[in-house]
Amino acid sequence: MAIYAHEIAHGDPVLTRIVDGDNVPWYKKRNLRTLYLLLFPACMGIEMTSGFDSQLINTLQFAPPFLHFFGNGYRDPATHKYAIKPALLGIIGASYSLGGICAVPLAPSANQWFGRRWSIITGSLTMICGGIIQGCAQDAAMYIVARMILGFGIVFCIVSGSAMIGELAYPKERAIVTSLFNSSYFIGAVVASAVSLKTAELTTTWAWRIPSVLQISPSLFQLIFVFMLPESPRYLISKDRDDEALEILMKYHAEGDRDSLFVRAEMAQIRTTIKTELEYARQSWWGMLKTSGMRKRVYIAAMIGLFTQWSGNTLLSYYLSDILSMMGRTSVYAKTRINISQNCWGVINGTIASLIVTRFPRRRMFLISLGGMLLVYIGLTTSIEQFMSAKAHGKGGRVASILALFFIFAHSPMYNIGNNALTYTYLVELFPFAERARGISVEQFFGRAAGFFSTYVNPIALKAITWKYFAVYVGWIAVEAACVYFFYPETHGRTLEELSFLFEDRLLADNVARAVEKQLYYDERPGKQAVTHLEESIPYKRFSPHSL
Repeated sequence: MAIYAHEIAHGDPVLTRIVDGDNVPWYKKRNLRTLYLLLFPACMGIEMTSGFDSQLINTLQFAPPFLHFFGNGYRDPATHKYAIKPALLGIIGASYSLGGICAVPLAPSANQWFGRRWSIITGSLTMICGGIIQGCAQDAAMYIVARMILGFGIVFCIVSGSAMIGELAYPKERAIVTSLFNSSYFIGAVVASAVSLKTAELTTTWAWRIPSVLQISPSLFQLIFVFMLPESPRYLISKDRDDEALEILMKYHAEGDRDSLFVRAEMAQIRTTIKTELEYARQSWWGMLKTSGMRKRVYIAAMIGLFTQWSGNTLLSYYLSDILSMMGRTSVYAKTRINISQNCWGVINGTIASLIVTRFPRRRMFLISLGGMLLVYIGLTTSIEQFMSAKAHGKGGRVASILALFFIFAHSPMYNIGNNALTYTYLVELFPFAERARGISVEQFFGRAAGFFSTYVNPIALKAITWKYFAVYVGWIAVEAACVYFFYPETHGRTLEELSFLFEDRLLADNVARAVEKQLYYDERPGKQAVTHLEESIPYKRFSPHSL
């Protein structure tokens, strides 16, 4: 049973039923099509920076000049090759997450004061500065500081971009579009992997300087295209700029139809919901813990942050080179090809998962994802243990090595079904507008903290206990599955406003539903008559204007 799942029934999903009756696909709507094409480089491409970063540290370990420069000539006693001591390598990888932790207290306020667009601009400019410093680093300390600056900027962009996508998208495609936000991670990962195919063969410091400075590329795209995007209508309404918000909704959700029934109902729903939220919302960090409903949301956001980083993905993303060496695959040629193949596979299955996310309930997809990852890590742990045992007894262990490689590739679709496809979709649905930026920031704080810990600890633990470290993830993923089963509510099939009072008093949600119904039957604009015969616009249930 899910102890909160029943609470989704609050409010009547009037607008959802109108959207379900719209059979015109998005690509046949010129303005909506333009909006989505602009959202991709301006917002959905934000996660490309994180994907690039994960593979940057991973692929740079394939390049001897990187290991020699930052390791100060240190050689691994076991292999006698250039290496970086595990503690230093861990802090280089983890510094990106450390910078993100520092940005968490500031990002929500920037969103509320300056809007989604200017927060994206601020984060993008910060990351460009960090990327340039990273490429020009003269020592490990400078490189670590540069990565902290990059991590600081990415949080501003993620908090703003994920919220903006959910708030601008047409309700019918919202879940898919927000899911694609996270799948763009793999585009950045593939680019970084592809660049390393050639740079890893260089013998100068350009082997690591070129990919390090190229990390600014997604931020440049964001700066160019974000000015072409409209501001979030919900942000505008919260600032009493209703006319501007209405123009945006009419242009992109009704293709310019000023008499659109849907836009009038949507506007009434957003305005009423935000007004109610602002009356009850504390709009402070401490205020998020003062009500039962918000405490539940904060707890779930914290779990999402931890689970996105502690499901074995950071181990396979940042330290694949060490894992492949444990499996007997030590050549730079083999490692770079396996790495880019894995990331290309991630793009394919991650995109597919994002496109089908709206067809299934959220809880079901999370549980399938965790069940699959649990089986994958059991198989990976067993395979690597068998390979290392075989090598210790002078045997080849080829079958065990192949099986381990299979499980590494199998982890990607299992992870993407849940943690990749649903993270921001679920967060945007879980939090009401007034606390959405803070809610996503809570997830970012716990995600970055978990990322910092695991990225720092992973190389040390792999060196110390080898294959036994994989067994730790087996136990933790089982804990994750239990938490999802008992605590995650279902949010599938509703608009953002219909979900705003998920944990609150039923009367608040009902008031919003009545405001929408009123717009369906009475047009309160000057010179307009009462609207009649609108029951046909709402499948499955008829309403009586007199019931209002």
